[in-house]
Amino acid sequence: MALWMEAGSEPKTHNEIADLEAISALKESAAVEFKEKGNEYVKSGKKHYLDAIDCYTRAINQKALSNSENSIVYSNRAHVNLLLGNYRRALQDAEEAIRLCPTNVKALYRAVKASLSLDLLNEAKSYCEKGLDQSPDNEELKKLAKQIDLKMSVHEQRQAEISKAVEAAEGLVSAFEHRGLRIGKAMYQELTGLKKPILDKNNILHWPVILLYAEVMSSDIIEDFCETDMFSAHLDMISLDDCPPLSWDTGKAYSRGAIELYYEAGSGVCLSKKKVIQSLLEGTAASHLENVDSEDKDVTLGSVVRGTDSKWVRVNEKRTLHDVLKDPNMIIPGIPVFFAVSRKSSFYKDFKSGNWAPPEIA
Repeated sequence: MALWMEAGSEPKTHNEIADLEAISALKESAAVEFKEKGNEYVKSGKKHYLDAIDCYTRAINQKALSNSENSIVYSNRAHVNLLLGNYRRALQDAEEAIRLCPTNVKALYRAVKASLSLDLLNEAKSYCEKGLDQSPDNEELKKLAKQIDLKMSVHEQRQAEISKAVEAAEGLVSAFEHRGLRIGKAMYQELTGLKKPILDKNNILHWPVILLYAEVMSSDIIEDFCETDMFSAHLDMISLDDCPPLSWDTGKAYSRGAIELYYEAGSGVCLSKKKVIQSLLEGTAASHLENVDSEDKDVTLGSVVRGTDSKWVRVNEKRTLHDVLKDPNMIIPGIPVFFAVSRKSSFYKDFKSGNWAPPEIA
């Protein structure tokens, strides 16, 4: 009997041939039955989708159908996997269906749907074009073609925005490095949000700068402090002599002539290039990037800060921002922060003696 034949051997008798033909017919019949039962389960609704997949799998496993018939079964199983949200499996089934029968338009359509769901836009476009080659008037494929073109356009625009953001961040890091600036962890973001410096077309840095009135931790923000500007110019522009008295300055100590600016020496830790780039990318289209291709990205940006006898270093108002930022004891906390105090204030003595420290602000 054919059932007792060794694997790979050829039938020799009429009975063996007849038995093999009967077994083949039974398998084919079973495969067709499983296929049709699977179709019925699909029509019965979502609660029977897994049963449909099981039936289609059993039909395939019979290994009794022609390539074109198996292509239909794989395509049907791809359809159910799409309905269940199993997009990777759906794509695999659709691709196998296409391999078995390249003209299977439904399989091509389902390959497009699965590819789109997986954001595989190039694959989706390729399958869609092949489908339209087979069925030029297929309205569903035409709709998908428009969706693909729109999604690719949005994707290209986003990639351009990401590239622009990365280029700007790397340009800033290069400018910091060239100037010997040391960048630390961003501080006082409750006050600044995601403000960042800008490098203009003349390779000049423009910084947002925080002025903190240390006595009460009130603040002013200079939105555009060009690195070539002197401090005196900006302080004259926000001169308190020309403004209404501050509500907290009951002693009227904060006149223009009485104010002094300081920065906190050696405060913070210099960040690596990688971390500086990541901080500069916050709030941009590239904020999701964990790794950016940049040479020596793990190298600390800037030299080691020297020790200093004084915690607070007074700013000479006749110096430019650039000159101050490159001071060997300056670590820029994301963006420059300077503390304003008044010589006429009772707070001044505590500040100068080092008996005051800024509160921690996220």
